Amino acid sequence: MSIDVNGVKYDVDENGYLVNLEDWNEDVAVKLAEGEEIEMAEAHWDLVKFLRNYYEEYQIAPAVKVLTKAIASEKGMDKKEASEFLYGLFPKGPALQACKIAGLPKPTGCV
Repeated sequence: MSIDVNGVKYDVDENGYLVNLEDWNEDVAVKLAEGEEIEMAEAHWDLVKFLRNYYEEYQIAPAVKVLTKAIASEKGMDKKEASEFLYGLFPKGPALQACKIAGLPKPTGCV
């Protein structure tokens, strides 16, 4: 399977995640977001950048609990507020959708 972005084909797996993490760029992210019916706004990009930095440091995509805790701490929210914030941005699952758009592998523990 593949997606076409500006005339270039990028391989994706059966779930729509990039096969080659090095293929990621912002245009690819926008295309992946379109597939998830998400229009990227600043808050989406902030989370994508957070995820990419986290992955670069730990070589793993964070589970939703880790993501929620980090966002709560960063934004001065409690965990419930952070969870609602994340699901507002990525309604089908913040870890799943955000990691896909960030060009990262599917988080471990996600169905």
